[in-house]
Amino acid sequence: MRKWGLLLAAAAMCIGTADAEVARGVVYNDENGNGQRDAGERGVKDVCVSNGVDVVQTGRDGSYEISVGDDTSIFVIKPSGWSPPMDHNGTVSRFYYTHKPNGAPDLKYPVVAPTGPLPASVDFPLRRVSEGKQFRMILLGDPQPRDQKEVDWLSHDVYTELLNLDADLGATLGDLMFNGLELYPEIIGQAGLVGVPWFHVIGNHDINFDAKETRLSDETYEYYLGPSYYASDYGKVTFLALNNIWWKPEEREYEGRFGEDQIAFVKNTLAHTDPDNLIVAMMHIPLWDCQDKDALLELLAPFQHTFSVSAHSHIQNNGFIEVPDAAAGHHHLNLMTACGSWMGGQYDETGIPHTMMRDGGPNGHALMHVDGNQYWVEFKAARRPADYQMEIAAPELVLSGDAAATEVVVNFFAGSEKAQLDMRLDKSGDWIPMERFSGIAPNYQREYDRENGLYRKVAELSGIDPADEKAMDKLKRELMEFTGRGLPEPRDTPHLWRAHLPADPAEGYHVIEVRAVDMWGKEHKGQRIVRVKE
Repeated sequence: MRKWGLLLAAAAMCIGTADAEVARGVVYNDENGNGQRDAGERGVKDVCVSNGVDVVQTGRDGSYEISVGDDTSIFVIKPSGWSPPMDHNGTVSRFYYTHKPNGAPDLKYPVVAPTGPLPASVDFPLRRVSEGKQFRMILLGDPQPRDQKEVDWLSHDVYTELLNLDADLGATLGDLMFNGLELYPEIIGQAGLVGVPWFHVIGNHDINFDAKETRLSDETYEYYLGPSYYASDYGKVTFLALNNIWWKPEEREYEGRFGEDQIAFVKNTLAHTDPDNLIVAMMHIPLWDCQDKDALLELLAPFQHTFSVSAHSHIQNNGFIEVPDAAAGHHHLNLMTACGSWMGGQYDETGIPHTMMRDGGPNGHALMHVDGNQYWVEFKAARRPADYQMEIAAPELVLSGDAAATEVVVNFFAGSEKAQLDMRLDKSGDWIPMERFSGIAPNYQREYDRENGLYRKVAELSGIDPADEKAMDKLKRELMEFTGRGLPEPRDTPHLWRAHLPADPAEGYHVIEVRAVDMWGKEHKGQRIVRVKE
């Protein structure tokens, strides 16, 4: 018992309350899947159980002991080859027990009711499942619907094409909501239709803004989905689903931060993790915008195979973060969003806004392909062919004598600093290396200018001064039914490339061909027709 005593003493110190209790229970093989431990159902050893800070492993009989306070989630870290009970079409894992004997403070949206005294035994059922080392995982950022209408747009724009996708897992990387937390069941239900186990990550629009303490900001998320950070193993991958929304109630604002408890949880989880595993950290706010990112990177540094992914910014950025004492930078993907530019832009022929993102990229999803501890990520635009990976900007008409000064700009949506792009004019032309740069995506600037040109024209016809911001905002609201929600201002795009056309092309029609080789060596192609006149 000396080992358990030391662990429990340390746990009580971490939880930081004099009222800490000891939770005891068993993780067992639920062979008949009824969620109850029946005679003959044996315990499962070496399963990690956490209280959100500490991590202990079950003994040979599946038993564990861990310290809890009066606001604690006790949860299993799912081991590879096992699954907790699942609901919502078998997609949401019930891997936790919430201990809130007094419940949560009254807030605008639902919170966990008082759970009463700690049960004598908090048991967790697991069932054996088949998990291969090769699998595919859907990644979604920011569905973020304002209302039921936008939930329905997401159904037709994004989720329908996921229904028959060959995938094994899915994840939504925060901002399930747009502040209206009554829509949690709708978004959970949409993901449930896909029919694969689904991770949910909390975002800044998913929290309780009326919470008076930082720790209470995730109360409604807990009501629907359980602990707001956790871990799970699948195949040779350890997933860390993290909460980096640090609510500051006095300032009524948030910042990107994990906090000491969560960093301790990650440290204690990784202490039990196979060093050969791929570690995938999922979060909402991009890692480079987190105040305590170095603490997380330090924990990831000893592992040879790591990757992290976020959403939040409504642009896509395949970036690399330097890690002290590490041979290579850490790869972080700031993913495109499902709602694009917050469901902005004019309506298309289906009645859904085109919602181009501020980097000129379309909304959509990504697929992470995993083979053992190796991975690559594939971008997929909503309702577009799978090979739509770039937008080529060039004039419709080029004078032959001006060709050498004519710039072609390529927006390679999922491009990174490790991508290589080349361009040629017609199949007989020589390949010309393209230069990567940061700037405004031409396709987004075009759409933004078109929208604002329409508003200015209507203002002119209505006798409204376009410099009157208040009057223009009122005009845009009145026109929204017909024009859609306006696009936000453009932002610099980190995935643009440019090159000049070859000199003196012959008069007539030509094809600009672009080949892009991404960071994994996969080739993507694009074409654009251009007309040349002498």
